[in-house]
Amino acid sequence: MPQVHSGGCLCGEFRFTTIGRPLQVIVCHCTMCQRATGSAFSVEPVFMKERVEFQGGSLTTYQHRSSDHGRLLHFSFCRACGNRIGLTLERFPSVQVLYGGTFDDPSWLAPSSHIFTESAVPWFVLPTDAPCFKQHMFNTDGSPVQPIGAIA
Repeated sequence: MPQVHSGGCLCGEFRFTTIGRPLQVIVCHCTMCQRATGSAFSVEPVFMKERVEFQGGSLTTYQHRSSDHGRLLHFSFCRACGNRIGLTLERFPSVQVLYGGTFDDPSWLAPSSHIFTESAVPWFVLPTDAPCFKQHMFNTDGSPVQPIGAIA
């Protein structure tokens, strides 16, 4: 039986359900995510779009062109309370990224990699049991980047 997890916005107007495990759970330390979340990093479970069902109120979207790679990011948030729900990526149009903190119970999420660690806050200790990347985990041509941290 597939895993099913639910979540939503702060006010409850918007809900979502995910089916199955995420492709990966990325912890992003880029300065854009730091500013957008108002925190030190963003926890981002990545799902195929067909594995995410949206219910309730409608979302609005903010488009942002990344200064790191020049491609568009489409941030989705609740029209009523402004809570960020997730994003879609111009580079990977078949995936839906959600924000870990929007799940009703985010305790099941386990980070699978850390990206943009060169801009991580100095007090954060990078793990030794997940791959860590100075920037993104893919080069601009789509080829994989070697992680900088050891994988236990």
